[in-house]
Amino acid sequence: MTVTPDDLNQLPPDAAEVEVMSRAFLSAAAPMSGATVTQRMLVEATVPAMTGFAATLDGPAITPEEFATFMVRRDDAFRSRMVQNMVFLALVLRPLPTEVVERISAFAEALHVRDDMLTVALEFATGNLGLAAIDFDRNGYTAAWHPEDAAALHTARAIDAPWQADPSDPDLAARWEALELLPEGTLGRRVTELYRARGFVYPGLPGSAPPLLAQHDWVHVLADYGTTVEAELEVFAFIARSNDDPAGFSLLAMVVSLFETGYLRSGAGLFEYSPGHLSRQGVAVRVADAMRRGALCPGSNDFLRVDWFALADLPVDEVRRRFGVPDKSAAAVAAGSVGPWEAGGITPFQVDAGGMLATRAGRPYDPYGASPAPEE
Repeated sequence: MTVTPDDLNQLPPDAAEVEVMSRAFLSAAAPMSGATVTQRMLVEATVPAMTGFAATLDGPAITPEEFATFMVRRDDAFRSRMVQNMVFLALVLRPLPTEVVERISAFAEALHVRDDMLTVALEFATGNLGLAAIDFDRNGYTAAWHPEDAAALHTARAIDAPWQADPSDPDLAARWEALELLPEGTLGRRVTELYRARGFVYPGLPGSAPPLLAQHDWVHVLADYGTTVEAELEVFAFIARSNDDPAGFSLLAMVVSLFETGYLRSGAGLFEYSPGHLSRQGVAVRVADAMRRGALCPGSNDFLRVDWFALADLPVDEVRRRFGVPDKSAAAVAAGSVGPWEAGGITPFQVDAGGMLATRAGRPYDPYGASPAPEE
């Protein structure tokens, strides 16, 4: 069937289409023994968050060809999102059966979609974890990195590799420190409070994060997410889904592989693996809502390439309005989604680090309202 641009369906999916989509996700990604508890939680959370309709968890299987026929009036971007949902569900499996990757590949081929994270998934399935780590950079978000992209980071020297840290950039460190002088409630001031409360080191100083990774710290404040591992999953779900470039999905794939399955031992130049967080109670709901919020931001936003210093002197609420950031859902808040300044928005380790930083600076420690969750 030949589909012209006028024939494309650009409307949000209705209940009937969502039912077929749900079946396709699980038909593609479920192992032979059936969908896992975590996979079912993710489908049950993400489908209604993104479509407004409940997921179908136990419908009949659908073949790649049947699904492609059903999707024939959807454009490339929509079909790419379908494959990414399948890959997302596969990446929470450990072990990841090769037949699952092959099945998703068959769906991708039928839909005429290429997703390089399928290469990574196959490497996970076959035990080539070192090669998979390389391919996250070679085939994912940072594949299109160019040294001129570092302009938004304000580094003194060119950055040849995207996650490259520079522990000796006094001008960059001074630029970050100057944010402390901004009025209360501005984006830049709140970011410095995020850093001081947690003992984070400003980029350009020894022990700091790579400047590109530090970009996501602004998003913690913009989107109102704490700094626990679960909140990192939320932040990167929000960042990935805000970006219309399909390569942005690799950022979510990276943190899932770090913080759920542990396929990756490290990532983004600083993160270390800590498995089992996505499958915790309520986290699927929180991640799904972060995806929803990112998708609802108007246009395509590459939040890791934003010049945040140009917005630093604006009130946080104004910056949120500029990007059209919607509020969190009641379900996500009930599931434990908190901001940087709330109980549960900081870890005990970060409190200790913030206290030590304050002592070295000769000032009282101020967590700015944040405290660890009671169970921590």
